[in-house]
Amino acid sequence: CKILRCNSEYVAATLPLRGPGRGAAFCTALRSYSRCTRRTARTCRGDLAFHSAVHGIEDLMIQNNCSKEGPTAPPRPRPPAPDRQGFESLDVCDYERSFLYKHGRPPAFQHCAAFGDPHIRTFHHDFHTCRVEGSWPLLDNDYLFVQATSSPVAEGSNATVTSKLTIIFKNMKECIDQKVYQAELDNVPAAFQDGSVNGGARPGGSSLAIRERSPGRHVEIRAAYIGTTIAVRQAGRQLSFSIRAAEEVARAFTEEQDLQLCVGGCPRSQRLSRSPRGRGRVAADTARALCREMLPVEDVYFQSCVFDVVTSGDANFTMAARGALEDARLFLPDAEKLHIFQ
Repeated sequence: CKILRCNSEYVAATLPLRGPGRGAAFCTALRSYSRCTRRTARTCRGDLAFHSAVHGIEDLMIQNNCSKEGPTAPPRPRPPAPDRQGFESLDVCDYERSFLYKHGRPPAFQHCAAFGDPHIRTFHHDFHTCRVEGSWPLLDNDYLFVQATSSPVAEGSNATVTSKLTIIFKNMKECIDQKVYQAELDNVPAAFQDGSVNGGARPGGSSLAIRERSPGRHVEIRAAYIGTTIAVRQAGRQLSFSIRAAEEVARAFTEEQDLQLCVGGCPRSQRLSRSPRGRGRVAADTARALCREMLPVEDVYFQSCVFDVVTSGDANFTMAARGALEDARLFLPDAEKLHIFQ
């Protein structure tokens, strides 16, 4: 894949262009850039930088009123000045920086979370409470695979909790070796399965790193090469998962990868009402009082907290909902979408 060469030629062609009179020359450079990406499309199909470039070209052509048909320019030589910063000198394992350089704006992000019995907040702000006993994929795309394993919250209960999380960061060129992270109840390590704490010996290995926020209880994994941050927590007898992912990373999957709880939520047959019927292990009024101490806004996080405490009898579930809300506050790009009311 020679997308970096196309990027470099485009940067070299547009660096000298400044001011309101650049229109025709800028459109010529964009058409040349587009032609270069088409020539390398076959070998770049799975490359994130390639897809970013293609979408960026379309946006720029619309913004500058450029027609797709018209003259193109031969590749220009790269500027000789040593202090010029061409695209290839940027850290290609820093997704946000590269995206900003190519598109002139920061990337868009999406948030998903799984916590409690478990409750799923999808990338599209749908909110489900799920039965989902056994192993289910939260994410399955070109860059990440995340699987949650659930078991009953209590004997005879329909509700389940996440007891194990497996996260696979897939091999990515010069950035990282494939890394596997696994957490289980009472074992939330601050290292990958192979004992390492970063992406390995490749040039961009440091673009994947684990940081321990609270020993044995809360870790944060930053994957700068794909603009993604993941939080894994344990509260009481359950694990929770939260992610802030670049939009194009979250969408990088095929039709075959159709079962992802972060994308589509729980299958309809696996959804539970958050108004449990029958006798709970804790009275609903007691659960509401406990949850209100941690969650003053009666949104879906509050409703989930009440459901979990009533169903399990474990007041530690108030911490699970509180942790998920804290992650959402950090990870959601739009603060107005923090609370969901149903």
